[in-house]
Amino acid sequence: MFQVHLWTGIALGLYVVMLSITGSALVYRTELDLFFRTPRPEFKQGAPRKSTEEIRANAARLYPGWTIASIGQRISRRNPTIQVDLERAGATKERLFNPYTGEDLGDATTKGEWLVLYMARMHDELWFDREGRYVNGVLSGVFTLTAFTGLFVWWPGVSRWKRSLGVKMSGGWRRFNWDLHSALGFWLFLFSLMWGISGFYLGVPEPFSDLVDKLSDPNLEYGERRGDLILMWLSRLHFGRWRDNEPLKALWAIVGLVPTILFITGVIMWWNRTGRVWFKRGPAFDPSVQDSQSV
Repeated sequence: MFQVHLWTGIALGLYVVMLSITGSALVYRTELDLFFRTPRPEFKQGAPRKSTEEIRANAARLYPGWTIASIGQRISRRNPTIQVDLERAGATKERLFNPYTGEDLGDATTKGEWLVLYMARMHDELWFDREGRYVNGVLSGVFTLTAFTGLFVWWPGVSRWKRSLGVKMSGGWRRFNWDLHSALGFWLFLFSLMWGISGFYLGVPEPFSDLVDKLSDPNLEYGERRGDLILMWLSRLHFGRWRDNEPLKALWAIVGLVPTILFITGVIMWWNRTGRVWFKRGPAFDPSVQDSQSV
């Protein structure tokens, strides 16, 4: 069990770090999109608007040499702008204009918004569309195995299990690193398990949906079956984008960084046990020995 936990953890290390950091950031995806996007004017119901020809003339004046491919016609309360698409020598430009003043507001999709989208694609599908989602699902299954074996390895015995619930500050940095890895892994085991199972479902949904279809009443509408609700909550728990609950979102973003800490502390433990010996001979660190000596 220890070897399975060690080598699956090392093999998945950088992958888990990537998911951990991007996942925590994407808890605030809506806020990031609003922060990076081109500022929109206030929606004014019934206010006079610039005509399409006026918008066209202003765009032509601001971007000489560009051909106007299309001009948006409708605005909404959520997006009170007019999009103008321009082309030149195979290049394209998408700009937003103020429908009330004709002012050029900026890019329809800013570099910051592209960065958020790039990060989301990296997290969801590893930039490989459906194939990437499938790989993500399989690796999430391996991560679930790592979490289970970690819980097994964590068990220190009947007489010492309470010591493994916290971090001992006076036992040296190696002891601190071991305790931090052990305690975080235990207290956040359910989070890790949830992310592993939900990640597997999001990447390979067919076994889950087939099981729901097999066990559920076929006469019920989709979304009313208990299995459908469970799958919906799996997705919601995975992303943690809770509406109108900022403390819960903050908790998800902070806890989402824990797999990164577990990887770093795990690599340090591996280095103390094995890696260091490859480069310099010396005794491997055994926390049980140090703990018994300190007692």
